[in-house]
Amino acid sequence: MTQWKPICTVEDIPKLGARRVTRDKGCEVAVFRAADDQVFALLDRCPHKGGPLSQGIVFGHSVACPLHNWTIGLDNGCASAPDEGCTPKFSVKVENGTVHLDLHELATHAIDLAAPTAGPACK
Repeated sequence: MTQWKPICTVEDIPKLGARRVTRDKGCEVAVFRAADDQVFALLDRCPHKGGPLSQGIVFGHSVACPLHNWTIGLDNGCASAPDEGCTPKFSVKVENGTVHLDLHELATHAIDLAAPTAGPACK
């Protein structure tokens, strides 16, 4: 059974913006809020050069990496063509206005990725 960790309220995430969630190991997780109030979570690093996606511009259900303007889908973490590559996504649950992330995924998902060549360092 999935254990969910409360992170924040939906209102704590700016519309068309993001919040960062630190973890004991690995890169931070970026939690995004779209204009329609849907919430998504991705590893806070672009698959291209490791740019901090949490600092990118959110539009629709995508985010533009602030380093090289790659467009990354918030629903799947994948770059839009012609660019290629994906960043890991995390399960999100919104219940009564509170955003939750999967506790097991936070502890284990994508903690072994190499540090990015640009952007924030991973622990």
